[in-house]
Amino acid sequence: MAVRTWFITGINSGFGRRMTEQLLDRGDRVAGTVRKPGSVDDLQNKYGEQLWVAHLDVTDLPGVRSTVDRAFAELGRIDVIVNNAGYGLFGAAEELTDEQVITQINTNLLGSIQVVRAALPHLRAQGGGRLIQISTYGGQATNPGASLYHAGKWGIEGFMEGTARDVAPFNIGVTIVEPGGARTEFRFDSLQLAEPLAAYDGTPAAMVRGAKDRSRPPLGDPAKMAARIIDSAAQEPAPLRLVLGSDSYRFVTAALRERLAQIEPQQETAASTDWTDQQ
Repeated sequence: MAVRTWFITGINSGFGRRMTEQLLDRGDRVAGTVRKPGSVDDLQNKYGEQLWVAHLDVTDLPGVRSTVDRAFAELGRIDVIVNNAGYGLFGAAEELTDEQVITQINTNLLGSIQVVRAALPHLRAQGGGRLIQISTYGGQATNPGASLYHAGKWGIEGFMEGTARDVAPFNIGVTIVEPGGARTEFRFDSLQLAEPLAAYDGTPAAMVRGAKDRSRPPLGDPAKMAARIIDSAAQEPAPLRLVLGSDSYRFVTAALRERLAQIEPQQETAASTDWTDQQ
């Protein structure tokens, strides 16, 4: 297997950490970003020059571009770009502060967009590569109490799917990863909850208030999921979507069926609004 070089945001925890460990262990190179300096010193000590690390907050859009440019300049070819950095913000829309809304969108949507925009000139110049976006089943399905989280994930999925059509002529493949719940730090450490409003007590939106309950661990095995994400980079053509976890498959397929059931009966009424020469 040829040695590849990967650029991954947010390698200090979650899927980013597990992917980095597996990739380094098999001999690949990783250029990774972290928000907290020193958080992957153990990996640097173990793998040395195999691991290139930069301090980056993806909400710093100029910093994103300069970091991506520096990684390509110092490492040469980078085969796979992985947008992994992000976090969950849950609560009803009016329970969230303006600052929380802005930070969530800047992190989960604009930061990922900027990574792609910064990487594309380099991928085109080298004749191709792969873009992998870590999303969630919540990029296709919705739950109460997660409107802002869904806003970012639905937005980034639309951006990545549209970009896939733009960059296909340049031998650049795109994969959107839609995991279900996984036993990573994301669920219990990175997840943020809004300050609750009494008006939502007892409503479906209040269910997310128990999201950090450790007595109900998620189904997904993060090591297995990380391995599947890594394997997808070798698939030709690139799978546009990669669903991971039986819960994700169940939620996504149910949401798509429901959407079709709502839209298909409207075929005739939709056509009735077309322009006709008989008007």
